[in-house]
Amino acid sequence: MTSIAYQLLKEHLLEGELRQGEEIKIKIDQTLTQDSTGTMVYLQLEAMAIDDIRTELSVAYIDHNMLQTGFENPDDHQFIQSAAEKYGLVFSKPGGGICHQVHLEQFARPGKTLVGSDSHTPTAGGIGSLAIGAGGLDVAVAMASGFYYLKVPKILNIKLSGKLRPGVNAKDVILTILGKKTVKGGTGYIVEYSGEGVKNLSVTDRATICNMGAELGATTSIFPADEITEAFMRRHGRGDDFKPICATEDAVYDEIMELDLGKVVPSVAKPHLPDQYEAIDTLGEVKVDQVAIGSCTNSSYTDMMKVAHILKGRKVHEDVSLVISPGSATILQALSENGALATMIQSGARILESACGPCIGMGQAPKSGATSLRSFNRNFKGRSGTKDAKIYLASPETCAASAIKGYIASPADLEGLDYIEEPESYEHATNYLIYPKAKSERPKETVMGPNIKPFPLAKPIADKIEGDVLLKAKDNVTTDDICPSTAKLLPYRSNVPKLSNYAFSTLVEDFKERAETHNGGIVVGGENYGQGSSREHAALLPLYLGVKAIIAKSFARIHRSNLINAGILPLVFKDPADYEKISEWDHLELDDVKKSLESGNFTLITPAGNIELLGEFSERERDMLLEGGYLNYTKNRRESV
Repeated sequence: MTSIAYQLLKEHLLEGELRQGEEIKIKIDQTLTQDSTGTMVYLQLEAMAIDDIRTELSVAYIDHNMLQTGFENPDDHQFIQSAAEKYGLVFSKPGGGICHQVHLEQFARPGKTLVGSDSHTPTAGGIGSLAIGAGGLDVAVAMASGFYYLKVPKILNIKLSGKLRPGVNAKDVILTILGKKTVKGGTGYIVEYSGEGVKNLSVTDRATICNMGAELGATTSIFPADEITEAFMRRHGRGDDFKPICATEDAVYDEIMELDLGKVVPSVAKPHLPDQYEAIDTLGEVKVDQVAIGSCTNSSYTDMMKVAHILKGRKVHEDVSLVISPGSATILQALSENGALATMIQSGARILESACGPCIGMGQAPKSGATSLRSFNRNFKGRSGTKDAKIYLASPETCAASAIKGYIASPADLEGLDYIEEPESYEHATNYLIYPKAKSERPKETVMGPNIKPFPLAKPIADKIEGDVLLKAKDNVTTDDICPSTAKLLPYRSNVPKLSNYAFSTLVEDFKERAETHNGGIVVGGENYGQGSSREHAALLPLYLGVKAIIAKSFARIHRSNLINAGILPLVFKDPADYEKISEWDHLELDDVKKSLESGNFTLITPAGNIELLGEFSERERDMLLEGGYLNYTKNRRESV
């Protein structure tokens, strides 16, 4: 009675028992990093003073901070490349493609575990990998030691039937699921797909769905590895890496959701969360100023070809700017050879390089007050680089149709929704990849530019924590709120002191001043605090500014781990209604912290009276907090597989 997820957890189990809620230690086969989070990962790896990595494969991608308007980004790229050379990693040069798309094409394998310093690492679940997004320090430890800790999740089985209609994309499937489950509906779950409908989805369709499982808050998402998976891998020259994986017929799940693919319709996520679902047929006429197609969610060969079919012989509306980013150099090369690239250009589209680009806020900010329709995975306020822009999410087909019409339009309104025939084989653009040399030939030092600053380290937790409430935030605070992601700020991801000037700047303009005036303090949040990306900067900036604890109604999984890794205490209200009893600038106190860590019960002293808080920590998490974060904990133990 075994799900795919539990089969793979069992195969990789190093310590602990597969009981829900229990912390286990699993072997990690592969890791990936990207440059927006990677500089911190490799600074942490350097701090561990290791000689070699312990994974089967680790890849360092450059795909986020690609605009080189100053020395900062290229210096970070050089540092990451030098770290890859030193430790024996594969290095993917700028232009090679988006990490998740390239990894799916060239490295991901069914049955393997993958941890990546990007929340969309579960994309590889589309090929049958158990792929988990994590904070940078967790990934550094996985490279150094070959393992990763997680709490055994529940399993949500989404049983698919039917077949998608023409003009309906896998993006519409995951938007439908998000509309039903919300951005916190997958918290504490692995989402596992099954049913007859699975065979009607390509590997890249499956990858799109797994990618945005991150928006559900899920630990990861996974599909079976079947004959469609094998065909995909053979097209990419990796047929020998295939192995079949499926759940047993009597697999038991904690929750089952059924979805008929034939009933899924073209849809959007309205501003400013991915779960703000609405079918296009009921949306009304929404004029668009900008359309952007690409990202790790929807930049595959088939997505690009569907766009080319819709654009063929047509013209982008005179009021619309259309930008297109193919997911990898391999895809871009194929489009250039088969004429699809010329079709896109002839329509009036702007072609961007194979990178994350506008999805991460690196360029292509919309004009003031604009409406931008994007085939991306997140539409958080301000993430585009324009605070008052209205960002909608949709499929590539919907984006292409809307670029022509000038308003959000269903692809069904146009002809050209032909079936896409994939090439018999892909010619990989392998010259963007630099493979590791023999250990005896590797450099001993990394190369660091002047923008790269040491990351802050926590001190062992005090037995009494007190401070003023620097910020009282509402529900669904994102990591973009805590550490904004724009072209202006992304170059400082390796410079926490500089970046700290902008902490929480989408919520308040003076957080750093507040923290400095009050000598640090405490932050209070609502439900799902810290949702969004895996960036550990959202923990490191508060740490640098003296934040000692975060109290919220609930936390997003990765951010909670990042707070503990950084030595910041994350606590939840025993009664969520007590959130209303706290105001900004209240002075709060926590006594007997070390004793409370053992029991999990904390008493918060407030001007309105005592409030009961909960902190459910594993023994390892308690020790991490007591010793001042994960790096100190790891160095003290020198753990290895």
